[in-house]
Amino acid sequence: MSEAAPSAPLGFEEARLDGFLKEAIPGLAGPMRLARIAGGQSNPTFFVTYDTRALVLRKQPPGELLPSAHAVDREYRIMRALADTDVPVPPALLYSDDRSIVGTPFYVMERVEGRVFHDCTLPGVDPAERGEMYRSMARTLAAFHNVDFGRVGLGDFGKPGNFYARQVTRWSRQWELSRTREDPNIDRLVEWLPAHIPQDDVSSLVHGDYRIGNLMFHPTEPRVVAVLDFELSTLGHPLADLAHSMMAWISRPDEYGGLAGLDLEALGIPSGADYEAEYAAAARHGARMTNFHMAFALFRWSVIFEGIAARAKAGNASSDNAAETGRLAAAFAGRAADLI
Repeated sequence: MSEAAPSAPLGFEEARLDGFLKEAIPGLAGPMRLARIAGGQSNPTFFVTYDTRALVLRKQPPGELLPSAHAVDREYRIMRALADTDVPVPPALLYSDDRSIVGTPFYVMERVEGRVFHDCTLPGVDPAERGEMYRSMARTLAAFHNVDFGRVGLGDFGKPGNFYARQVTRWSRQWELSRTREDPNIDRLVEWLPAHIPQDDVSSLVHGDYRIGNLMFHPTEPRVVAVLDFELSTLGHPLADLAHSMMAWISRPDEYGGLAGLDLEALGIPSGADYEAEYAAAARHGARMTNFHMAFALFRWSVIFEGIAARAKAGNASSDNAAETGRLAAAFAGRAADLI
């Protein structure tokens, strides 16, 4: 997994956690070594290492939270449900809502060894292996969408059906709440998207943030060994995940680290069309991508960035952050308008 972050106050007693884990998980021996994992996780995540076993703990952040936010219980539930499927996930060992241990609900999983990349160009990897890594990414997403969510006990994990209608309404409303400027491209999308929702009302598990940075690859082989960060997972339309993962091909390196404009052949990275074809060959639902799916993905990101810009302008972040995220909001809206 990712590297450890510099030491910082934990907000809980290590001895209490150590005692709980040694009682709950057989065979833990030696001193507990705790290190926070670096990165942008909204749910604080820690390496918990013993002489006999390497674990990862993921917890809610402290403080007042929105009712549906930081739902570590849902993360734990879906990872347990996926344990006997073709989807590679870290083995989830236990969940606890006892706040006396680390201050918030948390779960513990087995630590999986591998490589996590936060750069879509997969730096340091031989170009001959990059293509297979992206193909593994596509096949893994298809395997996730192929899971019979009812059979694995997740029939009530979300609302099946009518996904895009609900999402278009939600993000259109969010735009009205967070807009800091006029944007005719967004206005056009708000009008166009509801009228062009495809009729293929397919339902599957959806990850919610399926991208290269939320995957772990084998330490030396070009294959996915774990899907990470199920915080936004629910039931929905599988092509929402596919379109989200394909944002990399239609955004530039200075637009949230995309691939557009790079020499993909020299890098060994497949085209977006080849990635999509690899996914479609492995997925069983039969739905196919259209401009609607990519336009919605871009629209959603544009509104997210606009919300960040609005909070920055309100004094909750730096003005530089407001300017940059505002630029991204406008750029993605423009890209979506071009598609339609």
